Amino acid sequence: MSGPYPFQKSVSLNRRQAMLSTMTAAAATFLAEGQSDAAEVPSNDDRKRSPKSYKMKKSINLWAFPYPDRMSLKECMQLAKDAGFDGIELNYDLESDLSPKSGPKELTAIRRMAEEIGIEISGLCSFLFWPYPLTANEVERRSRGMELATKMTHAAHDLGTENLLVVPGSVHIPWRDDYPPVANDVCDERAKAAVAKLLPTAEKLGVSMNIENIFFNGYIMTPMEMADFVDHFDSEFVNVHFDTGNIMMFQFPEHWVNYLGKRIRNVHLKEFTKNGTDYSLETFRPLLDGTTDWPAVIEAFDQTEYDGYLTFEYFHPWLHYPEALIYQTSDSMDRMLGRTSGRGM
Repeated sequence: MSGPYPFQKSVSLNRRQAMLSTMTAAAATFLAEGQSDAAEVPSNDDRKRSPKSYKMKKSINLWAFPYPDRMSLKECMQLAKDAGFDGIELNYDLESDLSPKSGPKELTAIRRMAEEIGIEISGLCSFLFWPYPLTANEVERRSRGMELATKMTHAAHDLGTENLLVVPGSVHIPWRDDYPPVANDVCDERAKAAVAKLLPTAEKLGVSMNIENIFFNGYIMTPMEMADFVDHFDSEFVNVHFDTGNIMMFQFPEHWVNYLGKRIRNVHLKEFTKNGTDYSLETFRPLLDGTTDWPAVIEAFDQTEYDGYLTFEYFHPWLHYPEALIYQTSDSMDRMLGRTSGRGM
């Protein structure tokens, strides 16, 4: 804009040119600094995420959600999808959307709901193996456990998942005072008999019974014992559901993974801290907030060519803003698997 004096136009132009020159110089400096930072912190910086990319799929267990008190099953599935998970692991209970009260119609509806949301059901597990152990001394409890395990097998089939977590037996259950100890050899005999009895139904329905390592229950304490147990059945429908956290108190998950190899069909990622163990669920932490050597563990899975689900299992939905745990876990798994999540990585 020109003024009443002849020199105003030229002064205005000079100022504009000066401002443009200053802005150009600032932009060049910013870009140069950014390039310098990029050179100092490359995209494969192992402080940000694994420099190596892995094929395993991300999953999360329903126990990490405030279900059913504050969120419906549909909301949990949608949140898992929105947070970037490939799958969600569901839990079978006596009172829930997944229980003996749910028949094929209800379970198929859950399967279709997951399909509409676009998330896979990575597996089915249950706490019911503790009140109704397959190796209990009381015949009635063993029978009820077998009945429920059979229902779980049918439920897994109706949900469209091939993975059912099975706890085959316990010498001792330290968090329950209603389970008298079972002798080791008796526990082993009962556990093998129970799985053998369940196996025909699992084979017919195409459901893999994946044996979980618990450690705290005094049964199957080494990878060699786990391999022997699974190999005993010589069936493609008896495999391993490996839990990284359950053995962390005295052992190392990467060692188990290397030994069990192709027997591993499904996985629980549980972070564990050896700093102040109290032998309770409090020793399990959000991912990366523990003492697990995750680079070694993930690499061990990769060396066995495992490309299935890695399912975060956690038992404490956050009281406030529970979505934060879900997104934080997804981000942590992206970093562990060498993925770019787009959230400031």
